[in-house]
Amino acid sequence: MTAPSSGWDAEFRPRTMSRVAYICAAVIVLAGVTVAIFNNRSSGAILRTADQIAMAGIALVLAAGMLVLTRPRLRVGPAGLAVRNLLDYRVIPWASVMDFSFPPGRRWARIDLPADEYVPVVAVQSLDRERAVTAMETVWEAMQRYRQTGGKD
Repeated sequence: MTAPSSGWDAEFRPRTMSRVAYICAAVIVLAGVTVAIFNNRSSGAILRTADQIAMAGIALVLAAGMLVLTRPRLRVGPAGLAVRNLLDYRVIPWASVMDFSFPPGRRWARIDLPADEYVPVVAVQSLDRERAVTAMETVWEAMQRYRQTGGKD
């Protein structure tokens, strides 16, 4: 859990997945730059400076793509649950939240909505163990508190 922004009681981000993404991004950049610098000496291919810069640039783009895995976040507050997954962001009001569950065998939690719909919450992952348990407990407590007060505390 990180310090919440204004208006939110708690904020959760995946720890293990973020660490792995940062390490993988660093390895991709290091490998790409190393190959770009040293590839023209032994491969037999004729690489010019522009080719080497392009290879390093491709490595930087791939590393930036890897860093998308650090985006997931769950915020809990009076307005409801704000979920940011890899590419989308939505605020789900408490009135629409039927349950917050962690289905058996799944890697991350989900918010159950009416009509058998759900929203995956990538920020709460089974890999994070105790942090996931803390997130679940925090959301359940907030559900009890804000459903009783109608979203106002």
